[in-house]
Amino acid sequence: MSGELVPVQTALSFADLTDQSLRVRAVEAAATYDTGALVLVLLAYMSTSSRKSARTSRKTLDAYSLAVRDFVPWASENGMSLLRPGKRDGGRYLAHLQRRPTAGKGKQGVLSAATIAQYTAGVRALYRALRWAGATEAQPFEDVYVPSDPTPGIVKNPPYMEEIDPVLLQAGPRLEALIVLCSHAGLRASEALAVRQGDVQGRTLVVQGKGGKVRRVPLGARVRKVLESLSPVDTDGHYFDWDYGQAAYRATKAFKAAGFEWRGFHAARKHSGTRLYQATRDFTRVGLFLGHSSVDTTRRYVAVQDNDVAGEVEDW
Repeated sequence: MSGELVPVQTALSFADLTDQSLRVRAVEAAATYDTGALVLVLLAYMSTSSRKSARTSRKTLDAYSLAVRDFVPWASENGMSLLRPGKRDGGRYLAHLQRRPTAGKGKQGVLSAATIAQYTAGVRALYRALRWAGATEAQPFEDVYVPSDPTPGIVKNPPYMEEIDPVLLQAGPRLEALIVLCSHAGLRASEALAVRQGDVQGRTLVVQGKGGKVRRVPLGARVRKVLESLSPVDTDGHYFDWDYGQAAYRATKAFKAAGFEWRGFHAARKHSGTRLYQATRDFTRVGLFLGHSSVDTTRRYVAVQDNDVAGEVEDW
């Protein structure tokens, strides 16, 4: 069980236990470093008693489960008691993550700050779950702070700009549709892959977004034309039957054929944010278009020229 994704429904059986039975199961799992059972406790808590509860995304559940599968074996091998951790154990695990080489394909160096933050968030969630289960009141990561990456994401992974049109020439109709949904309609890859024919309502696309939020996205002429040329791949009207890996594989080939480096679908989404900001100079409107709940998030999706205000200050 420790190496596979756990169905949430299986985890929910833990939430149906009596308080005493849940505590016994959680204590036993922590005492024996039973990774699989601890993942079930985490998922039961996340799906029933966390802030978002049943609306917690599968992506978050999978990411936090992966963090637990990494942390529990480390704790076992390094003498950390999960139920009675030492006050320095949280910092020890953080230091381990900061020194650990990345396992990403084609990457070198240590784990990124974002990956470390994700792992740490997952382990914090595990301890919230153990408190929920009545197994321990310990909070070994309460005072553990993950240093942020000083390099902004927009610099590390800037938006595709001149790449989009040449790449589209190398893409088949379905991949073209996926890329323009990200680069021209501002969709996340997961949102784009889930689009159905019935979601297109005239010049507007109804998007089931992150956290279950629904937004209506205006579609430009180019996006509408591409979607109109596609036939659904199933009876539910979906335009794509690819998972993220299959879509990324196709995109990587198209980018390579066009002579560019593939940097993920997020760089295409940043393309739409940057172009819309250049046209509107309004982060609030860009954020609404992208489906952000915070303008601070939107700022990380927009590449602003260093001399953006040069004309305004010229005659000061």
